[in-house]
Amino acid sequence: MITIENGHFSVRQICESGQCFRLTFLEEVKDEDGRVSLRYGLPAFGKYLKIDQCGQCVSLSCPEEEFESVWKSYFDLEEDYGRLISSIDPEDAYLCRAAEFGSGIRILRQDLWEMIISFIISQQNNIKRIRHCIDLICQRYGEKKADDEGNVYYAFPTPKALMDADLKELYACNLGYRSRYVKETAAAVCMGDVSLDAIRGMAYREAVAELSRLCGVGAKVANCICLFALHHTDAFPVDTHINKVLKEQYPQGFPFERYAGYGGSLQQYIFYYDLMNGKKQQGGR
Repeated sequence: MITIENGHFSVRQICESGQCFRLTFLEEVKDEDGRVSLRYGLPAFGKYLKIDQCGQCVSLSCPEEEFESVWKSYFDLEEDYGRLISSIDPEDAYLCRAAEFGSGIRILRQDLWEMIISFIISQQNNIKRIRHCIDLICQRYGEKKADDEGNVYYAFPTPKALMDADLKELYACNLGYRSRYVKETAAAVCMGDVSLDAIRGMAYREAVAELSRLCGVGAKVANCICLFALHHTDAFPVDTHINKVLKEQYPQGFPFERYAGYGGSLQQYIFYYDLMNGKKQQGGR
């Protein structure tokens, strides 16, 4: 068990922030002193991690070697998010509010293949439906596994499993028109038309261009993949939430030059702030 205390690490906010669709709330856990922790489960990189959080204290159910080799990088724990937030122009009231509201968000380093398929599925979809679709394809096409405690989970489907999938069965996973995109993208990777290893070594702009060769991958999806898998923190995905905020708050354009190198990290605060405020207005959380 690894314990971290970090004022800029909220598992709940990360879970809700639209970058990771397999991080799932499990239960509330009460210790012998009556303190309540929120417990989450995360299958990633062939492992299953349980995460408990009480206040600023985060506990990860893994040995130190696994933490050092996988999760420290995954949760971007060597980045000082307080420093990023403190760099925001104090006269930019909107961005200051957004960063304060979502100050526990971190930009994850996730698996490239999983992010390609996840964000192809994300098109014209909401987070709840995306999660459901991904759960269905993992259960149908992913390898069934169990951790040391017997928790059953499914690995993300391989490119070959999705290439070989019947198109009608993909439709049955609620993918709709995205079914063809998923199958053709899997085929492109399996046949070597696009190399995941090559993309991992590319600079941001080059990676966007190469990802855009895949079926169903446009500018927004390519930027999401670059930000949440390749950790190109200059990537700035523009969806309906971001587009609305840019028009309302930044009619002269977002100050990319001021935030060169980490504009994408700040973009996530904007996305989360607008998303959650929208839910409140609709009577949601």
